[in-house]
Amino acid sequence: MLSKSSLQDKGLRFFRLRKVVSLGELATHLHCSDRTAQRRFAGWRVINSYNQNGRYYTLPDIPDFNAHGLWQYRDAFFSRFGNLPQTLVQLIDNSQAGLTAAEAGHLLGLRPSSFLWSFRDHPSLKREKTQGPYIYYSTDPNTCSKQRQQRLVMGKTAKLPGASEAIAILVQKIKEPSLNFGQLSSRLKKKNLNIEPDRIRTLFAHHGLVEKKTPPSI
Repeated sequence: MLSKSSLQDKGLRFFRLRKVVSLGELATHLHCSDRTAQRRFAGWRVINSYNQNGRYYTLPDIPDFNAHGLWQYRDAFFSRFGNLPQTLVQLIDNSQAGLTAAEAGHLLGLRPSSFLWSFRDHPSLKREKTQGPYIYYSTDPNTCSKQRQQRLVMGKTAKLPGASEAIAILVQKIKEPSLNFGQLSSRLKKKNLNIEPDRIRTLFAHHGLVEKKTPPSI
């Protein structure tokens, strides 16, 4: 039987090798019970995923978080802010113009319908609708005021594409679903359609669509 220190070393090496593991995978690797593996987690200050029902874990120094404090490894998503509610609140607090459901879903890599309804009355979020989709703002009065103003500016400067442009955008997106807004814009320019990424983003946000993300190759 492995000593406590040997068990810990073996578990940490497994994390370094796999980057992301489930409780069951660690328990199987260590030939111990889930409860014993869970006690090891407590000492390592692991981070659990904000999707997949929190079933995946990683060590705090493994993620390479992006500018929004998020990291994706295969199908598991992690946040430097904690669980999904904590992460969503931070993303909205840090946003310049609040977030629509589609914008939040795009950042998180999740379908808005799978999580956002439960946040409609969250005490740390302000949900408002003037024209178009609901916007989620910070509850801090000063931050909220600045976000509203910026949202108004965005609405005036980023006009929706015309009907024919919208059709071209959606047809191209269906053909190549992994393209982001910038790549879509480049593809369309080759077809003599000059549609900037911000206008494509506005189209998606207006209709509550989410830009699909493709998991990075491992």
